[in-house]
Amino acid sequence: MARVALVTGGTRGIGEAISKALKEAGYTVAANYAGNDEAAAKFKSETGIPVYKFDVSDAAACESAIKQVEADLGPVDVVVNNAGITRDKMFHRMTFDQWSQVIRTNLDSMFTVTRPVIEGMQARGFGRIIIISSVNGQKGQVGQSNYSAAKAGVIGFAKALAQENAAKGVTVNVISPGYIATEMVRAVPAEVLNSKIIPQIPVGRLGEAEEIARGVVFLASDEAGFITGSTLSINGGQYMA
Repeated sequence: MARVALVTGGTRGIGEAISKALKEAGYTVAANYAGNDEAAAKFKSETGIPVYKFDVSDAAACESAIKQVEADLGPVDVVVNNAGITRDKMFHRMTFDQWSQVIRTNLDSMFTVTRPVIEGMQARGFGRIIIISSVNGQKGQVGQSNYSAAKAGVIGFAKALAQENAAKGVTVNVISPGYIATEMVRAVPAEVLNSKIIPQIPVGRLGEAEEIARGVVFLASDEAGFITGSTLSINGGQYMA
């Protein structure tokens, strides 16, 4: 029986590529989304992957939705914590709401999405928790104190949870992407991309979402069972930790 993988933010951008790659690798995939019904419907129609609408910052909504996923598809064996938002602003102009929105979605979701599945993974002796961080969680970024804090926080979370579960067959790892050619990045003016962003990347190009997805598929596999508490940086050499 195919293992079940839940991908948060799984219908667009990097999450879409991850959902598709896991399905192609033989997993039964559930893709979460927050608000774009049109994009989710298009994704479901094109891929056949079921979609589940819930807010990853809402603990009760996550618990209810994950129970539904498991009722529909079976116990969740793989969680990809990918959902994230930005509310960029220089810190001295940032509001508490802009801070807390990012922390709730990008960091609190480590608890709200992972807590409902961790005991089942422990009991079955297998689990894969894969967290999508960011190069800006490793090096920081001007105008992103909220985002950088959250994305750094998920790395600490992964290291702690990995230690708690290492003997139980459950691994916890992080992938930290650099600049990826998603819709959001492609919306940056070409002159900014070419003059300010790409010159920072030693390989000389943006990454592709599928390159992140391939890392996820590997970390989800049986072959990656000896890797836990690690951060895989997929950033074209932009930042070498």
